[in-house]
Amino acid sequence: MTAQPRPGPGGRAKSGKPRSGTGGYGKRRLEGKGPTPPAHLRPGHPAQRRAGTAPRTAASPNANGPAAPGRGEARRSGFKSQRPGSGAEVVAGRNAVLESLRAGVPAAALHIGPRLDSDERIGAAVMLAADAGIPVVEAGRAELDRLTAGAVHQGLALRVRPYAYAHPGDLVERAAAAAEPALIVALDGVTDPRNLGAVARSAAAFGGHGVLVPARRSAGVTAGAWKASAGALARVPVAQASNLAAALVGYQEAGLFAVGLSADGDADIGGTGLADGPLVLVVGSEGRGLSRLVAERCDVLARIPMPGPAESLNAGVAAGIALYEVARLRAAAGG
Repeated sequence: MTAQPRPGPGGRAKSGKPRSGTGGYGKRRLEGKGPTPPAHLRPGHPAQRRAGTAPRTAASPNANGPAAPGRGEARRSGFKSQRPGSGAEVVAGRNAVLESLRAGVPAAALHIGPRLDSDERIGAAVMLAADAGIPVVEAGRAELDRLTAGAVHQGLALRVRPYAYAHPGDLVERAAAAAEPALIVALDGVTDPRNLGAVARSAAAFGGHGVLVPARRSAGVTAGAWKASAGALARVPVAQASNLAAALVGYQEAGLFAVGLSADGDADIGGTGLADGPLVLVVGSEGRGLSRLVAERCDVLARIPMPGPAESLNAGVAAGIALYEVARLRAAAGG
């Protein structure tokens, strides 16, 4: 009877052939790795990277930012928002960071990479942050890559504070405290933060008491909105409503008239006879206009008169024209 060769290390015989019954693997190799760990514990998984930045981007309970843009959009715009739930937004890139600091965007920290080349924008950003009391934190490249979620940061990233939204009723109370008829702008389906910033700027200029936006499928107060408002968002509160149509009903029960802007309106914005009373102007998105449910909730649909061919105005322009007309009529009635 032929003697079998003694198994060597690694589960193989001296001849080099796999030992029978192991498939070429030793006992330890056959034990397996156990159950799959949760996503936030898997190295390299997006959930694990988000968990690693959670202590630095803690969200305010009432913060609600826009959905995160794709990587291409982030590279073009210089902005990168965290996924819904983090509440924090990160502005990436030297020009974008510098513009945000100049616009007075409220920030939690300015993150600077090591060994940056000589660039006057970096020095200017550090000086602006110091003047505004914003902490300046040195960070490695890996940390900046994780913080900006892959956006081109050029060694600079600005972590923007989550915005604390008001309650819709707070806007009415603000008007009552000023002993003025309420003037509120509600945005229906407006998704560009720059339009939100422009509306806040017009509201501040023409005596508006606040802006109302839906909590979903709507622009939020981001760094882009802060820059477009030219600081007006520090003076004009923005409120969120889980249901815009229901919020309009609440305003009507509080004594406000809801006037929706529509190209098919029954009267010009100056001919509704409602300008001197408490008012909520409802502005839809460019192209789509007001949604059906919101339009049905409005007391009056009014149009902006245009002598030229009918054009679709964006929300910022339409709201600015309507607010000016209301302010003009109120001034004439008062004096």
